[in-house]
Amino acid sequence: MRWPLGVVDVTYARRGDIVERARAARADGFAHIDPLVDTDPTLLALPIGCPTAFPKPVDTWCSTPAPSAQLDGAWERAVRWWRAAPHALMEPWAGAVVNSFDAVHAFRAEAGDVRLLVDTGHVVDWGGDPCELLELADHVQLRQGKPGSTQLHVDDPTGVVDFDAVFRTLERLDYRGKISVEYFDLPHNGWPLADPEQWARDLAARLRGSGPDR
Repeated sequence: MRWPLGVVDVTYARRGDIVERARAARADGFAHIDPLVDTDPTLLALPIGCPTAFPKPVDTWCSTPAPSAQLDGAWERAVRWWRAAPHALMEPWAGAVVNSFDAVHAFRAEAGDVRLLVDTGHVVDWGGDPCELLELADHVQLRQGKPGSTQLHVDDPTGVVDFDAVFRTLERLDYRGKISVEYFDLPHNGWPLADPEQWARDLAARLRGSGPDR
């Protein structure tokens, strides 16, 4: 594939600190890792792909998930946050206040030309097509999913993410960003997963044989 494939550090959450996670990711053949924004890159066995700020964005090139729709005043808070951090990416997701194609464009109309981290699992979870948002993406995360489910194994026959279509769209857009795999075990957020590391390795093996050549 054309783009070097990285991984989000939360995939290796059971490994302990970010130094151990980066070593594990390198051993699995990933080209970069996406850690928290305050991570010291000189400590890592891999370069940083797209760092994450949580729970609110900071005004630098990094990503932050949109606030949960269950929080009072979440939309107004998000607009205020991203107006104050115009260089930050937003990651829409199904349970967030920004959780659809229309919501993305409505948010950008209020908050400014916010760029996105597009996670294929999150987009199909809300019933959307990731390709429709890729023109706004400065970073892309890949995993299999379906409506009502953010993460499925790459071999799950019910998965609806068309990775070849994603790659074709990125090629047409001349996408210059990075791509990462993400799976995680976050049961307190409703996303339990027994072996995110193996699922990430399995997806990576499939993706490395897909898409346009470098």
